[in-house]
Amino acid sequence: MRALPVGVPKLLVSTMASGDVSPYVGESDVTLMHSVVDVAGINSVSEQVFDNAAAAIAAMAAQQEARRTAPAGERRPLVGLTMFGLTTPAADEARAELVGLGYEPLVFHATGAGGRALEKLARDGRLAGVLDLTTTELADDLVGGVLSAGPHRLEAAGERGIPQVVSLGALDMVNFGPRETVPAGFGDRTFVIHNPTVTLMRTTPQENAELGWRIGAKLSRARGPVTVLLPLRGVSGVDKEGGPFRDATADGELFAALRTALTGSAAEIVEVDEHINDPGFGRDAARRLHRLITSPR
Repeated sequence: MRALPVGVPKLLVSTMASGDVSPYVGESDVTLMHSVVDVAGINSVSEQVFDNAAAAIAAMAAQQEARRTAPAGERRPLVGLTMFGLTTPAADEARAELVGLGYEPLVFHATGAGGRALEKLARDGRLAGVLDLTTTELADDLVGGVLSAGPHRLEAAGERGIPQVVSLGALDMVNFGPRETVPAGFGDRTFVIHNPTVTLMRTTPQENAELGWRIGAKLSRARGPVTVLLPLRGVSGVDKEGGPFRDATADGELFAALRTALTGSAAEIVEVDEHINDPGFGRDAARRLHRLITSPR
């Protein structure tokens, strides 16, 4: 079911539907219904559950058919946009600009599930472009944080040849739960207690260098146009002058590794002497994506 495109009706009746269903749903729009009793045979309880399931999927299918046969109205091209709490100003500015340019932006919160959903829609061919301002999930994948989107994040758009503008939002941090859940081996690191359930850990220069290499390797294989924006004055709301995660050396390693990894590729690198949340950064990123989408290939 997860392999089917988003929007195709999917309903699963299962004895497992009352627990943690994230492994089954993943990044898709699967609907789950708890069977209450085992699915072995029909009885007075399962008959009602299966009747409801059949009625539900039939109604979904009827609605899907109605959409398919409805007269085509004006539909704006879809653009994927990633954000995080600490890149919100840039994402909000980009979203407003994209709307003004005639797009329908789909905003994905970069919490693992959001990144996987973005990859799914890109792989399904639903997106005209991707404005990946916030690639922080890659840091969690590298270091072992709780918000990883998996090792294939930042790949689907490139594989499909979808135009991309990519930045490095929140790659200064790895995400954990409450402070006491952070693995003991990280005891000497710099932390920010974002709230009682979220602890942020600063990435090191070595980790940032590896992230630069990984991002560069992914983008160098892209089949479509790519622009990479390097915000030289910081990549998140806490990586700014006077901020607790400000580390010009670590950011410099990230930028340097990415530049080297993209050497000889078709990707364009634009160095911006601004912070990622400075006014104008998100707007400029949106305009650059618009140019990639509308330029002849």
